[in-house]
Amino acid sequence: MEHEDRFVDIEIKLAHMEDLVDSLNGIVYQQARRIDQLEGIVQTLAEHLRNLRETGQQMPANERPPHY
Repeated sequence: MEHEDRFVDIEIKLAHMEDLVDSLNGIVYQQARRIDQLEGIVQTLAEHLRNLRETGQQMPANERPPHY
């Protein structure tokens, strides 16, 4: 019976590890999607800044506040 108990324990641990791997895989997938979204945002912002420089417009941070 001792061998059978060991096999059952190993199978239980394996099932928990499979669940953990599936959970971690889901988290990695979500993070990859979020990274893709953020890269798209950064690319859009960089393109916007490039367009502002090309047209000679001032950057919003360099504008004087309206109370001056």
